[in-house]
Amino acid sequence: MKLKFKKKRTENYKKHIGQVPGTLVYTGKKSDKALHIESFDYSKDEIEETVLLKAEDAIPFKDTDSVTWINVNGLHYVEEIERIGSQYDLHPLVLEDIVNTTQRPKIDEYEDYLFVVLKMLYYDEQEQIVIEQVSFVLGKNYVLTFQEAEGDVFDSIRDRLRHGKGRIRGQKSDYLMYALIDAVVDNYFSIIETLGNKIEDLETQLFAGDAENDVSSEIQELKREILKVRRAIFPLREVISRVEKIEHHLIYKRTITYYRDIYDHLIQVSENIDIYREMIWSLMDMYMTTISNRMNEVMKVLTIISSIFIPLTFLAGIYGMNFEYIPELTYRYGYFVLLGVMVLIFIGLLIYFKRRKWL
Repeated sequence: MKLKFKKKRTENYKKHIGQVPGTLVYTGKKSDKALHIESFDYSKDEIEETVLLKAEDAIPFKDTDSVTWINVNGLHYVEEIERIGSQYDLHPLVLEDIVNTTQRPKIDEYEDYLFVVLKMLYYDEQEQIVIEQVSFVLGKNYVLTFQEAEGDVFDSIRDRLRHGKGRIRGQKSDYLMYALIDAVVDNYFSIIETLGNKIEDLETQLFAGDAENDVSSEIQELKREILKVRRAIFPLREVISRVEKIEHHLIYKRTITYYRDIYDHLIQVSENIDIYREMIWSLMDMYMTTISNRMNEVMKVLTIISSIFIPLTFLAGIYGMNFEYIPELTYRYGYFVLLGVMVLIFIGLLIYFKRRKWL
């Protein structure tokens, strides 16, 4: 039997076949949205928020004494990303990984910067999980982030920067990257909570016997969502673990504790994912058991009906034969006697089945 694979599963990988290493090929969905670059240049006492019109506008922020966060939305603008990469001396393989949206979460160490890739998860308007790749470049006084499109989980970070909340404005760029990654990880809990609610609702329906006919497809959809979330989150534990143990001049010791807190959160999320994964399998088993029980109940009723009508059919068959001489056929009240016997057999079988608790 030949398996048929959907085109969308392989077309992204085909784009890289035969390409020279370091060639920038965007592997995400085509988009017509405009490139959007925003920057937050700040110190403890002041902040400047700017929307950059082109990649060249990011050059002045590279060597400033203040900390700068440059957020690039629009990975399909490969040429602009390549210009930013050349301005910040990013390795061609780093730029290739930025636009490759199928990249596994990872961390790469370079002399002047760190490169981190992770997955940002959120629900869209159709209640479908969206997995978007976010890339981080941590430099001496800057953090570059690259996203597929506008819309993210960083609004709380923007608010803290604008209003000087917390300690973010008084820390270095490594703390800024921690805050951004922490916002992504915190949103994982929202995803996990929603998945947990869906599983509990299905479990309640199955226990109450109110499950609809398409409950099996709902269970399969939940299983796919759990696997997608697991695939996106689990590798990040390794990334954060490496950040904890890394000996790089851009990661200060005082910040390691915060990254360790992210790791603890990831462990908690991973444990919940494993629990929900087991619950999904249990739901499928429970659904199959429910279907089997319903079938057994139907077969039980049909068997009882058949058992009741077997002796009645037997009597009707005997006296329905076309023999000329059947003594009972000449009896005046034979028909009523036969009906009475049938009724007694019917009642007797009902009583018997009731006593045996088959009814």
